[in-house]
Amino acid sequence: MQKISPKELVKIKVVGVGGCGGNIISRMQSKEKIRYVDFIAVNTDLQDLENTIARYKIGIGKELTGGLGAGMNPEIGKEAALQAQEKIQRVLEGADMVFVTAGLGGGTGTGASPVICEIAKKLGALTVGVVTRPFSFEGSQRERIASEGLNQLKNKVDALIVIRNDNIFSLIDKDTPLLKAFEAIDEILKQAVEGIVDLIVKPGIVNVDFADVRLIMKNAGSALVGIGIGEGEDRALEAAKKAVESPLLETSINGARGVLLNIGGRNLKMQEIQEVA
Repeated sequence: MQKISPKELVKIKVVGVGGCGGNIISRMQSKEKIRYVDFIAVNTDLQDLENTIARYKIGIGKELTGGLGAGMNPEIGKEAALQAQEKIQRVLEGADMVFVTAGLGGGTGTGASPVICEIAKKLGALTVGVVTRPFSFEGSQRERIASEGLNQLKNKVDALIVIRNDNIFSLIDKDTPLLKAFEAIDEILKQAVEGIVDLIVKPGIVNVDFADVRLIMKNAGSALVGIGIGEGEDRALEAAKKAVESPLLETSINGARGVLLNIGGRNLKMQEIQEVA
């Protein structure tokens, strides 16, 4: 009997939009690549796009920007994506699930992401936005642009995961270099995507398939991601507590309509799973 791989069964694509989105998907692949996923980079900055690690690279808005980026003008990013709709659609066709990741507050990520999400959703893919809000030191204008971008995204996705960059300060040392801080944020975004992908493609003690994930995330609206690690006798409970109390969470999980739980560990016991659930 021919063996069918998870990749053949469920097609998952991750789109990095703009400079920040490109950095995120590049870092997602720089160490241990997320398996069974196609990476796509979309950018108005053609030089930045060239340096991005992705299977598919789509340059947009060359006529608008001369290939130099959209600056902090989301309208240019939006128009660039609209002009490239056919290219984007061809790359996304056949996807069961599409993650669109970007840093909000700039031109391309903020303006193009809603267009790309709308295309993915119209194609029938489960569409998840995974975005960051700027550091407070980046100024009020970037925060305003990011807020407007969030409002645009909310109606274009099934689920929207938002990480506020400022929240990373509670997880890193105050002497951490800026580049390392951005890398830490990208690692959190990678874990968010990877955690969902693993539920779909990796066999587990309790089987969860794409239909289960789709049921929970379809038209879910705002979504939260929490990550926790525990050790010792109460490791599972400790990890779960850290996840639900994570400073990365913008709001409490109280009132959540559904939960996707991905838990693993050496010699994991059923009793530990029961306690966490």
